[in-house]
Amino acid sequence: MSSVGSINTNNAAMIALESLNSTAYQIQQTESQISTGYRVSNAQQDGAAFAVAQRVRSDVGALTTANQQLGNVQGLLDTTVNSLTEVSNTVNTLRSTLTNIADSSGTQKTQYLAQYNSELSQLKTYFQDSTYNGQTLVGNIGGTAGFGNVTVVRNEVGSTYSVGTFSGSAFAASLALTTTTSTAAQALLTSGGLFLQKVNLIGTELNTYGSAQNYVNNQVTFNNNKIDALNSGLGSLIDANLAQESAQLQALQTKQQLGVQALSLANQAPSVLLSLFR
Repeated sequence: MSSVGSINTNNAAMIALESLNSTAYQIQQTESQISTGYRVSNAQQDGAAFAVAQRVRSDVGALTTANQQLGNVQGLLDTTVNSLTEVSNTVNTLRSTLTNIADSSGTQKTQYLAQYNSELSQLKTYFQDSTYNGQTLVGNIGGTAGFGNVTVVRNEVGSTYSVGTFSGSAFAASLALTTTTSTAAQALLTSGGLFLQKVNLIGTELNTYGSAQNYVNNQVTFNNNKIDALNSGLGSLIDANLAQESAQLQALQTKQQLGVQALSLANQAPSVLLSLFR
């Protein structure tokens, strides 16, 4: 039964107040989306979407960290390849100098021998200086610290990639001349001799570390693309449509103003009832 004539219960005022409170709550939610940029910023708003968003954020964070570690390996590989390239160039120079030793004698041979030893010393420095952030894959000349294999986490699930070592110390030691006769020098230069083996060996190592460079670079690119895709999906899941929410806010503010007026009119009803007793 209606209580229009009751001074104890003002149904119209209660309905208007409930509507006004509902509108105020909707305004609060809309303003939150506009200020944060998120449709879902906590579990209370949408528990399932928020749980998925947290998992995606975790994946993005892990991939970002993996790329940082891969970036460190990129630097190490770049340094290694640069060093091996200089070593390769020096081996070619050593081979030319050795040819001169095989064709010379007397004082001239002595000069070429000194040149050869100087170039070999330079080759050792290329190995020894091939360090990056305290690590080296080839620079174990003189017991250099940091020499050893490198293993790095490459993705968000903890999969790893390993890069092996090449002994610069052993390579340099194998080029030292144990005899300086022309015959011995010529033997080193033959088609199956030491120098051709070393040229081929350093070429193989350049290919190995160059391939490792490509692998790590490609993995970093893949991870970046995956991060972009995850962030895009995350945005579709929880980001607010700011244009839509802005329009919604204006509509709710208008509704709130009308609700205030409706509540004011409803609150005037008891006064109208009292006028009947005058």
